[in-house]
Amino acid sequence: MSNPSTLPDIPLPAGIRPRFTDGINGLSMHVLEAGFESKGRPCVLLLHGFPELAFSWRKVMPVLAQAGYHVIAPDQRGYGRTTGWDANYDGSLVPFRLTNLVRDALGVVAAFGHRSVAAVVGHDFGSSVAAWCGMIRPDVFRSVVLMSAPFVGPPQMVFDIAATPLPPKRVDPIHHDLAALPRPRKHYHWYYSTREANDDMWHAPQGVHDFLRAYYHHKSADWKGNRPHPLKSWSADELAKLPTYYVMDLANTMPGTVAEEMPSREAIAANTWLPDDELAVYSAEYQRTGFQGGLQWYRCGTSGAFTAELETWSGKSIDVPSCFISGRQDWGTYQRPGVFETMQKAACTRMLDVHLIEGAGHWVQQEQPDEVGRLLLRFLKMTAA
Repeated sequence: MSNPSTLPDIPLPAGIRPRFTDGINGLSMHVLEAGFESKGRPCVLLLHGFPELAFSWRKVMPVLAQAGYHVIAPDQRGYGRTTGWDANYDGSLVPFRLTNLVRDALGVVAAFGHRSVAAVVGHDFGSSVAAWCGMIRPDVFRSVVLMSAPFVGPPQMVFDIAATPLPPKRVDPIHHDLAALPRPRKHYHWYYSTREANDDMWHAPQGVHDFLRAYYHHKSADWKGNRPHPLKSWSADELAKLPTYYVMDLANTMPGTVAEEMPSREAIAANTWLPDDELAVYSAEYQRTGFQGGLQWYRCGTSGAFTAELETWSGKSIDVPSCFISGRQDWGTYQRPGVFETMQKAACTRMLDVHLIEGAGHWVQQEQPDEVGRLLLRFLKMTAA
């Protein structure tokens, strides 16, 4: 990868500046910062998802800063201009496990002089990191906002096995069942965990820029096929109701999947939430780094290698104030059946607000930034000490 200090500047709204901070859990972290003009401001930490960057928060950061917050948004481990991580498929997954991503978040908060934050806000896979921040260090992360990805809670321990044999480990039949459908399918988490996924996307036939254009379009409210609703069960027939960016055709790649929904030139020209010059920021970064850094996060989950570690928190919940924000046209709310409901009933004991924003798909803070900013400030006011 190129030396980030030699790269061209990222076009940012007034009031946001980029920083490089070394020594953060082995990383040199690229951070966008707003509200730095005065000391003593309460901190808000913003954590992006896949395939995004700190840049995805550009429209929300000035609103929070104007309201009196010190806002920091890092390129997370595996992404963008943050360095110190290994993009090798055969490298160790240990640095990418959730507990170490929480350590990254603690490190960046401390590096900017904060002993606590008013809220940690996570979108997509960043929502998982934000949730675990609130689970592991509620003294630091005083409130949690989850966006576009509900939290089910930690994995559960197996009880009462001392006097009875441990039952054999059950193999989830979902992959066999999806492949056996009349229209054979596969789940994108497991596709993202394959050796081929990074090369498929990094060397997409249509190029990285057009791949990302189609990917963002397909998961946005602009794609009229996004009409989410709860699924009845984790079964092949139910999961097959998800759009192909979640449950893909078995023989297809992700670039091939989204190419079928590439918006027209007219639609691209009319796009105001992600005009082509802003999309070019993402495509330039991913053309340079590839996608494997973010894909490692998926592999940590699908491998099951770190489930035992997460069972350390079995039976615990997020007990700090929390909030969920998503687009009404975002299938992410329902992609894992029952999780949206479990989050509200058990995983988060002090969930104060749940909002599904009309006119937003998966990229809610980019598609409807004004409403997201308003809701974040409403939540911050509710939770202010």
